[in-house]
Amino acid sequence: MGAQQALCKPQPRAAQLRLYGHPAYTVRMVAAAFAPVRRRPAGADPFAALNEEQRTAVFHGPAEAPPPLLIVAGAGSGKTLTLAARVARLLLEGADPQRLMLLSFSRRAAQALQQRAGRMLHQALGLGAAQPPPELPWAGTFHSVAARLLREHAAPIGLAEDFVIADRADSEDLLGWVRDEQGLARTRRRFPLKGSCLAIHSRAVNAREPLAQVLHAQFPWCAQWEPELRALFRAYTAEKQRQHLLDYDDLLLWWQAMLDDDALAHALGARFAHVLVDEYQDTNRLQAAILQRLKPDGRGLAVVGDDAQSIYAFRAAEVRNLLGFAQQFEPPAALLRLQRNYRSSDAILRACNALMADAPEGIAKTLWSDRRDGALPQWVALADEAEQAGWVADQVLQQREAGTLLRRQAVLFRTGHHSAALELELLRRDIPYVKYGGLKFLEAAHVKDLLALLRWVQNPRARLAGFRVLQLADGIGAAGARRLLDAIAAAADPAQAMQAYAPPRAAAAGWRALHAACGAIAAAPWPQAIEQALAWYRPQLPRLYADAAARAADLDLLEHLAARHRCREDFLADLTLDPPEASSDVVPPQRDDDYLILSTIHSAKGQEWAAVYVLNVVDGCIPSDMAAGSSAELEEERRLLYVAMTRAQHRLQLLVPQRFHVTQQRALGDRHVWGAPSRFLTPAVLACLDAVVPQPPARAAPPQPQPFAGGGIAARLRAQWD
Repeated sequence: MGAQQALCKPQPRAAQLRLYGHPAYTVRMVAAAFAPVRRRPAGADPFAALNEEQRTAVFHGPAEAPPPLLIVAGAGSGKTLTLAARVARLLLEGADPQRLMLLSFSRRAAQALQQRAGRMLHQALGLGAAQPPPELPWAGTFHSVAARLLREHAAPIGLAEDFVIADRADSEDLLGWVRDEQGLARTRRRFPLKGSCLAIHSRAVNAREPLAQVLHAQFPWCAQWEPELRALFRAYTAEKQRQHLLDYDDLLLWWQAMLDDDALAHALGARFAHVLVDEYQDTNRLQAAILQRLKPDGRGLAVVGDDAQSIYAFRAAEVRNLLGFAQQFEPPAALLRLQRNYRSSDAILRACNALMADAPEGIAKTLWSDRRDGALPQWVALADEAEQAGWVADQVLQQREAGTLLRRQAVLFRTGHHSAALELELLRRDIPYVKYGGLKFLEAAHVKDLLALLRWVQNPRARLAGFRVLQLADGIGAAGARRLLDAIAAAADPAQAMQAYAPPRAAAAGWRALHAACGAIAAAPWPQAIEQALAWYRPQLPRLYADAAARAADLDLLEHLAARHRCREDFLADLTLDPPEASSDVVPPQRDDDYLILSTIHSAKGQEWAAVYVLNVVDGCIPSDMAAGSSAELEEERRLLYVAMTRAQHRLQLLVPQRFHVTQQRALGDRHVWGAPSRFLTPAVLACLDAVVPQPPARAAPPQPQPFAGGGIAARLRAQWD
């Protein structure tokens, strides 16, 4: 245990000072950075822009071992500014940046917090623009921080030091491979596919629920396979350990298991004097357990979140983590509210408050704003989805002519296919748009190729990576790749197995080039190693892919990103845990100067637009008919509508089509169904909205019938039987 305690020992003051690393940081400046706030000269207050609620949250408790704190930050209330200001305040009062852990759910959010805190320190210390602010080395996502801690503690906790991190796609492929090995692909009844198996496994791990309970509540059609799934997950875990592989869930699972050791948990808790968590309502039970073990008495722990914006239950996020946070400590944690909204007009906020007032539980808060520049939000009754699409297109163009750019307007929807009719209408009217979603950077084949090569060189026992890389070599097929990988798995030294491998004659040249490239990559320092990898892979592109030129741009990006990391392990971990959004081979270039935003509500969280249009605010869509099985699911749907409404700054429209055409029932059943307004549009909410019923366009009068010249029809019909 002594080795573990040494690893967790707080960094000395000298290590802290090295963070500044710039000759302009004199001893006086460094000392000033950690002087009490009261010693700052008048007029240098970096917190002057904070309102009273924010200032109370920033300065709550002493800087040394403050009691636990819960900040409930309403939508648009300046959550990021407040959390960054608290970080700056702690640093100015002497907190060691090396002992401050800042956890968020995206790397971008963590960077934004660092930048804001840095600007405040610049202002307080009077530093020049060229002088970098102190960095926060332990700011990042839960998964990225876990990866760093596990890399540091690998040997003491029995984890292979050369472990690699598999992304979701690779984890799914490995689970599929184990599924085949277990004979579950050849069952006479429908066994869950690999994607469903991974979803079940991930839910059980992150929600900390027994497998039987997960199957009963979330995957009832798979409940009959509980014994087989349990055996599958046991084999999957063993295979990951054999290959020195961690998936996303393992990062948290190993971190939590590491904290089960009391001595190590105490040492890690002492190493980090302050732990600040952003978006706490999005944590799952496993993440909450990690925080509880890090700070069992809550001292130094501050979390920020909003129960009304908890919308990720499908990822096992648990809103009760936030609702029950204060009561898990003795005495209970302090609860502070941020209720002043800086985003939306007061008229929009009244409707949002009315929506959440109907929720059966939650932390009460009333958002308010001193902005009176917005019209009443509207609910618009429309005939069907076609009229909805036409209405949105008309409104978007009208707002554009009134001065609101297309990219300052957004159309939000519950599910991706809800925008299908609208997309056709936008194309017909030549209105450019960007829809958030689609293929991600790490899902592009050529990116996966290069990362697999780097992972396989780092860990030759990573079977999935090796299987992919070997088939990139000219002449090596699946059978040859399996033969080599089986030899590597059975060998004590993977390098000897690779040296002894005899490929087929047609693959000899390709194997020699790949084997030499692997040796060059392993021997080269970082980032020259990626240059060696690209030197082998770039010539393969034209043979492997028709659009090689477009894909080459992504390889240039990877090379650029590699130069910003100190080693291959950090590069692979960061790119896996926080990849770029999209790949150049699947995203067409934007040649238009403006474009409308289309987005699911989940993807819109954290964003804001001048005008927001919410599609299909009807029962069956919001709330989704797939999420109406329990009161908890319904309440998450209410919060989802709340998130959509709070994205709007000046203009908000809730669209309610009355008829939905059924395209799958041409021969049987009605061609359309009627939709009722969402149950969340209660009288209290409707009282805050302006009702709009568009008038149908005027139609030309039908032509008057001319007299029938052939006599009475009735007489003619009788006469045909004479």
